[in-house]
Amino acid sequence: MARDHGRRARIDQPRDVRPGLSLPRMDAEAFGRTSERVARFLGTWRFIGYMSLFIAAWLLWNVFAPKGLQFDPKRLNFTLLTLLLSLQASYAAPLILLAQNRQSDRDRVQYEEDRALSERAVADTEYLAREVAAIRIALGEVATRDYIRGELQRLLEELAPRPADEESSGTG
Repeated sequence: MARDHGRRARIDQPRDVRPGLSLPRMDAEAFGRTSERVARFLGTWRFIGYMSLFIAAWLLWNVFAPKGLQFDPKRLNFTLLTLLLSLQASYAAPLILLAQNRQSDRDRVQYEEDRALSERAVADTEYLAREVAAIRIALGEVATRDYIRGELQRLLEELAPRPADEESSGTG
């Protein structure tokens, strides 16, 4: 059997036999972590501040700079700025969705682990409850201190001579 370096042939997937251009392969986990970092940054006040400063500088430059130095003039309704913001939004939305999907996967795994832990805790609690019940039953059959005192007191009373017994034994 021929070995494909690093990849194992799977019987449930078709072979990749496309001639010509091969697409680059990315590590999905690394891409996911990067998308989470980007999405996390996009949801901060720092990003909003940077974006606001960038847009303000862009608008100020293209409104007040000499006409020869303006690269996105007001008379064209800031077309380049609109395109840049659309491009940023078109990349931000999928990255945020990818980060949310990864978070929901982590939440699902955490939920399953919590459920398994809860099941173990319930099983442990039931086991301990059975053990405590068995101990109570066993203690019900064990002579307690009060029971032994009572029995000893009863035996002392039986063994102690009674005043009537002394009189009858002394007169005879």
